Amino acid sequence: MKIGSLAAYEWMVRTAIRRSVRTGLRGVWVRGAVPSGGAVIAPSHASWWDGYVLRELAWQIGQPFTVLMTGRQLANFPFLRFIGAIGDQELRPALRSLGAGHWLLVFPEAQIEPLGPLGKLQPGAAWLAQKSGAPLYPAALRVVMRGQTQPEAYLRFGAPVSSPELEEALRHELKLLDAELASSDPEQPLAGYLRMVGSRSFRADTPSLSARMLARLTRDWVKDGVVKER
Repeated sequence: MKIGSLAAYEWMVRTAIRRSVRTGLRGVWVRGAVPSGGAVIAPSHASWWDGYVLRELAWQIGQPFTVLMTGRQLANFPFLRFIGAIGDQELRPALRSLGAGHWLLVFPEAQIEPLGPLGKLQPGAAWLAQKSGAPLYPAALRVVMRGQTQPEAYLRFGAPVSSPELEEALRHELKLLDAELASSDPEQPLAGYLRMVGSRSFRADTPSLSARMLARLTRDWVKDGVVKER
């Protein structure tokens, strides 16, 4: 296959995923110090969107990125290799990516878990950080439906930790994020979070274009009592 063709495929996959995030989510909000340079990112995993959220954030800030995926996932979605996915058994490439300054995204729960407390952690993220000497960042991640028509993604980075501290630190960050979501106004973004992805305004109860057109067409009928309670 020609190099030009590979570049075209990469462009198509990147464009499709970025459009998916920007149209499917209302935005991505981040709290905490965003890592720079080579680092193992160990997020919670309760949503199909999670990998896309972190990939888009890396694109947004110009950060090189690699993500570990299971062999089954890569067999189903081989095109994700074009944007940094490698198999979870490809440890040497994973370590090389850290040496090259990439984020290495490893979901320590190894699968999507139900919303709630952190699931059982696998050792991969901690092992890769220890082996490479790269910093290890816990990251609480939630993609949730609140007071808008689209889900919102919230990402809370903790401070880097040693390998044995990962589980406690990730539980702590996730507990804080869940508490913030539970106590917040669902029609407003979480206080203290910076919107990193998404350009649309976060006005509560903002009608869509079709809703505004219907409102304009029917306002006089409702006002004049033509439309009554049924």
